[in-house]
Amino acid sequence: MIHTTAALLPWLDPATIIDAAGPWALVIVCLIIFAETGLLIGFLLPGDTLLIMAGILSNPVTHPPHGVFGVNVWITGMLIGLAAFLGGEVGYLIGHKAGPAIFERKESGLFSRKNVERTNAFFVRFGGLTVILARFVPIVRTFAPIAAGVGHMNKWKYTLYNLIGALIWGFGLTVAGYLLSLIPGVGEFVAEYIDVILLTVVVGTVGFVVFHYFRERAAAKRDAAAGHGTVTHAEAEALTLDPKTLEDGDHPAR
Repeated sequence: MIHTTAALLPWLDPATIIDAAGPWALVIVCLIIFAETGLLIGFLLPGDTLLIMAGILSNPVTHPPHGVFGVNVWITGMLIGLAAFLGGEVGYLIGHKAGPAIFERKESGLFSRKNVERTNAFFVRFGGLTVILARFVPIVRTFAPIAAGVGHMNKWKYTLYNLIGALIWGFGLTVAGYLLSLIPGVGEFVAEYIDVILLTVVVGTVGFVVFHYFRERAAAKRDAAAGHGTVTHAEAEALTLDPKTLEDGDHPAR
């Protein structure tokens, strides 16, 4: 049935769709990775899973000659790593320019004081290395650049750690996904069911975002009911870590 429909309407053929959407699909992946570390809403996005899938879909077996995105895995990985790095830089800049005022907001599905406190706990424990380690921790990787910017962490040290983290996470996980696809049978399976897999990735990503958004909204409503619905100016100041804590750790928030 599918093959008959594709023959009558070529634009419904999965191969035709992939050929047309491949480069744009890579752009979308890069934008998602950028948003996950550059914008406060990024914690809703499925970064780790997306990187692994990007690597798997870069296997030439899935869609000759260069995979779904139309370029080899090394280019795909570097572009994703670049998007992760730029996202981290933008996140730092937003936090640096806005200052503690960025935390003065109503609890919602897009912001939670607990997420900031969780990120601060990482900085207190690991110092500047948090910028690297946070890449592998959902939520923390979104708020770490903002927290570093608000607390005025040394810019050059932050950028160095941000670059290292972006390469290890963005490039590294993408290549790891590619290597996973080289396991006998995996690449062939993906090639056989590539249309179903791509549809699952899209639906799964949307479902992930919606689920986490409503879960955060429910948590925000509970906090509001308990009288903790809005972060005050004094509370925002208390959420700001000093530069020494951001770089060396083991220091309390000011």
